[in-house]
Amino acid sequence: MQSADLEFFIAVSREASIGGAATRLNTAQSNVTNRIKKLEADLGVILFERHSRGVKLTAAGERLLPFAAEVSRLLREARMSVTASDRPRGPLQIGAMETTMALRLSERLVNFSSLHPDVDLTLRTGTSAELTEQVLQQELEGAYVCGPVAHPRLVARRAFLEELAVLAGPDVRSLDPFVERGQANIFVFRRGCSYRQRLEQLLARRNIAVGRTLEYGSLDAILACVSAGMGLTLLPVDLVASHARSHALSILSLPEEEGKVETLFIRRAQVYVSPALTAFLDVAQLAMGGAPFPSAGQVGATGQS
Repeated sequence: MQSADLEFFIAVSREASIGGAATRLNTAQSNVTNRIKKLEADLGVILFERHSRGVKLTAAGERLLPFAAEVSRLLREARMSVTASDRPRGPLQIGAMETTMALRLSERLVNFSSLHPDVDLTLRTGTSAELTEQVLQQELEGAYVCGPVAHPRLVARRAFLEELAVLAGPDVRSLDPFVERGQANIFVFRRGCSYRQRLEQLLARRNIAVGRTLEYGSLDAILACVSAGMGLTLLPVDLVASHARSHALSILSLPEEEGKVETLFIRRAQVYVSPALTAFLDVAQLAMGGAPFPSAGQVGATGQS
């Protein structure tokens, strides 16, 4: 069993198809098939079940996957540790929620790029749930997500403290009309968005049922529908203020226990921290009021600030 075979195995398991893995690895499908057959022969087990839509891990494949991922991680970090210099350079993939990108990161990204031109920074947006999974799967070195986060394989530090508010049409002064009606439509980002989950929970606490849930990928689309009096949404107050000129909205304040939320920067615990990531964290000033992240070449303890 060779480490290269395990990389092919991981790619097939993630893509759930030979063709998808071949595209991911930039190789021929026959090469992927031969690698998987060789690995299965070496181990004496079948790792994938073939079906009309692709492949599925067998029980043996499920057991192998975490070991393969760990081997891949260790080899990658060993290579990074040996070849790294003190100068930040190379690829760096960071994730962020749509709202965090729009509100907090633009200036920081410009500053980082000008200070460290040799770092190839890629920013991927998504929901907190999606980004957390991508960090766990080693597809991102770190990500901004909505707190709280408690996972034994992650380190979390506070990046920003946000104030959330319910947004409604310009003639709405409180949630009382929705309480009396017992129902409200909500305009939200796709499932996995932490603000969407918080909105659903606070409405449930007030016995307001969700009538229709309308998902949009655009912040402007959500605000336009809410401004037209079609329903409610939940967003950071500072973000709404930046869109106040283009959308007439009522901002309904919330009690502190519902309205205050931490945006965290998460990364995997006990892993090599590259000079590029260390430089990014320094520029972004993520360790606000807490212990800093470990510097390049160190590994950090598990936990949450």
